[in-house]
Amino acid sequence: SLLQLGLDMEELEEIEEDAGLGNGGLGRLAACFLDSMATLGLAAYGYGIRYEYGIFNQKIRDGWQVEEADDWLRHGNPWEKARPEYMLPVHFYGRVEHGATGAKWVDTQVVLALPYDTPVPGYMNNTVNTMRLWSARAPNDFNLRDFNVGDYIQAVLDRNLAENISRFFEGKELRLKQEYFVVAATLQDIIRRFKASKFGSTDSVRTVFDSFPDQVAIQLNDTHPAMAIPELMRIFVDIEKLPWNTAWDITKRTFAYTNHTVLPEALERWPVDLVEKLLPRHLQIIYEINQRHLDHIASLFPNDMDRLRRMSLIEEGGTKRINMAHLCIVGSHAVNGVAKIHSEIVKTQVFEDFAALEPEKFQNKTNGITPRRWLLLCNPGLAELIAEKIGEDYVRDLSQLTKLHEFVDDDLFIREVAKVKQENKVKFALYLEKEYKVKINPSSMFDVHVKRIHEYKRQLMNCLHIITMYNRIRRDPGKLFVPRTVIIGGKAAPGYHMAKMIIKLINAVAHVVNNDPVVGSKLKVIFLENYRVSLAEKVIPATDLSEQISTAGTEASGTGNMKFMLNGALTIGTMDGANVEMAEEAGEENLFIFGMRVEDVAELDREGYNAQKYYNELPELQQAVDQIESGFFSPKEPDLFKDVVNMLFHHDRFKVFADYEAYVKCQEKVSELYLNSKAWTKMVIRNVAAAGKFSSDRTIKEYARDIWHVEPSDLKIPLPNEPRDAVEDKTPNGTAA
Repeated sequence: SLLQLGLDMEELEEIEEDAGLGNGGLGRLAACFLDSMATLGLAAYGYGIRYEYGIFNQKIRDGWQVEEADDWLRHGNPWEKARPEYMLPVHFYGRVEHGATGAKWVDTQVVLALPYDTPVPGYMNNTVNTMRLWSARAPNDFNLRDFNVGDYIQAVLDRNLAENISRFFEGKELRLKQEYFVVAATLQDIIRRFKASKFGSTDSVRTVFDSFPDQVAIQLNDTHPAMAIPELMRIFVDIEKLPWNTAWDITKRTFAYTNHTVLPEALERWPVDLVEKLLPRHLQIIYEINQRHLDHIASLFPNDMDRLRRMSLIEEGGTKRINMAHLCIVGSHAVNGVAKIHSEIVKTQVFEDFAALEPEKFQNKTNGITPRRWLLLCNPGLAELIAEKIGEDYVRDLSQLTKLHEFVDDDLFIREVAKVKQENKVKFALYLEKEYKVKINPSSMFDVHVKRIHEYKRQLMNCLHIITMYNRIRRDPGKLFVPRTVIIGGKAAPGYHMAKMIIKLINAVAHVVNNDPVVGSKLKVIFLENYRVSLAEKVIPATDLSEQISTAGTEASGTGNMKFMLNGALTIGTMDGANVEMAEEAGEENLFIFGMRVEDVAELDREGYNAQKYYNELPELQQAVDQIESGFFSPKEPDLFKDVVNMLFHHDRFKVFADYEAYVKCQEKVSELYLNSKAWTKMVIRNVAAAGKFSSDRTIKEYARDIWHVEPSDLKIPLPNEPRDAVEDKTPNGTAA
């Protein structure tokens, strides 16, 4: 054992690098989904890119974010196994020749895709699935260093190229190369596996590929793998020589698309010129798909030119662009949002023309999180306490948490839940004191706001609340104040100026607050450096108050919200994303819901949002904004934050001032409840008891039932010493790829 080797498990865990192959919720969701698919016994594969450098490591220097390369493979990765025997070629550039036998893509540059397999074990069953990540290799030894590198770190590695003005275009081209790379390698792999199976065998009557959609389901995680649609068509039409209509029918039945955002700037739109240069045949196929699509629309809505323009896969005007979301909708048999409210917005606003045409295509699949990582692994104290009350089965069937409702008035249980939280807080406080050299009061309310830094997530509103609390303490130092440790963390995209200014502002405010003797231990502010999964596992179990305060209608779902709920934090939040369903499950009275609803935001847009009005009418808001504006928090550079203030007054798409008053009043209710430890803990228990819906097991069962048409299998594989025929051929038909 480790103990006999003189090793400490916790020390070992600290040494292991995070595989930071993603940026926030979308990548983490995929990881939870892999865990659930294996736990449910689904034959599923996760495919992606083996980035050599993950998301940057964030350092805070003088209050500013500085990006550092994340060389996560420095010491090797013990979980992966290279599979050179499955290496595949991927083609780029070149030109298209049209001949009697059809189209040929020729004179291409080849990059090799080398797969690395990582096992994905199910929880306490005999399933081990595979995550296959592709690494780019040069055929001879053409320099490919850049290819396996994520977007972010380019600048760090190529400081000398910083003045190169084509860097932006090169960055875009690299991103599209990566997207096609993962798609082309994965589809070859899927088709190879299909042909090798008994289903792929040629029948005298059927085409080889007739059964393809019955055996293969491909879920597109946002539009990033959208090129899979024209790529599968290229394989079927150009290589396998299927007729277009047959190929298109199979393609549509194979793909399903999950939308993850409604922010227009986040929707992928690739310039036609770039696609024509990089993937000339795919552009032709996309044009053909679009032509047939628009012909169909025109037949249903004659003379409706505006509808054709809105629904086209190609956006005219300025540089022609391909709307990848439109490509995904047209090329898939199912489209889903990731929370009820988001799926409603997808149907009625973002893609309303498509939903009007095929309402049955649009679905909801509310996101979830794996309780294995987000409870058992990160919060063993709470997991054990729950198991003592309701048994251990809840780990595989989280809906059983409702049984905890029976113990909401059990004084001993209430005390034990509070004790586990307190222990988690003390442990995290020690971590913070070690890392940040700030004295933390572990009996203060741990108020936590961790997620990517973005204007729509409104870290600025939290910041204004911090300043407001600070001003209240200074105005009346003798008055009772419920002590808080406010923890904000998250990374800003390297090119996102406003997000970087927000980080600097939070750190500037923290510096003033933390060093004011009048404030003392009543209020502390910490910006959590380099927020990542391993840090989330530490902070979430120690949290009292979870901040989920996006402008209604902007956060597609959120999953951090669910993690906090499951770990005994209360939520202050808007009616946005999955918060709506959390309130529905727990009862709205057991969350601190405040602020505008989607309808109110729309109403405010109609009449015109006037930030100045709120500033004029709310003295505490005025004081806080004036302090930021005047340099109270940046005395050496009084106009450091003028861009931020200017944005808040003149182009705040996310209406921070409009929700400020409701937010501050709601925070007063939070503080009031926190004074009554027993009432607070009872509310915590009601929340944990209502968190069952938010297991990714439930989410995956819904995908399996409604989109992939596969059955979860609880069948145990026989142990090596048992006869194999015992379970032969009882695995479900169908593969979720």
